[in-house]
Amino acid sequence: MEIFQTILTLRARKRGFHLITDEVEIALPEIKLLKTGICQVFIQHTSASLTINENADPTVRKDFETFFSKAVQEDDPDFEHDYEGSDDMPAHLKSSILGSSVTIPIRNARFALGTWQGIYLCEHRDCGGERTLVITAWGEKVLGR
Repeated sequence: MEIFQTILTLRARKRGFHLITDEVEIALPEIKLLKTGICQVFIQHTSASLTINENADPTVRKDFETFFSKAVQEDDPDFEHDYEGSDDMPAHLKSSILGSSVTIPIRNARFALGTWQGIYLCEHRDCGGERTLVITAWGEKVLGR
């Protein structure tokens, strides 16, 4: 078994749901050395999250943002945590709902995502800044590599 790990710093993005599959694959080229395995992508932030969903139609990502903005609204007078602005506590809640990591199987030296699946960075702040991911892959090495 081989284990590979890297840190990926994503550029700052506006609030919304952003495909980052290609960036993750580029950041850990050692995935190509694994015949079978697992890749975990973990975000080191509490106001952004990760998920896997539709990678083809951009209206899906827009609808995700619409849904979460309606489900967890800003300026709720019942929220006490507002030191960093009205989008901060809603961002924490959205992050907890979606989660801080995704796990992707590796098969034949590639992510075994479905045809229409991609990894999303879910940015829940208006100005979240750069986001740091820890990417870890482990598994059985391809023979001869």
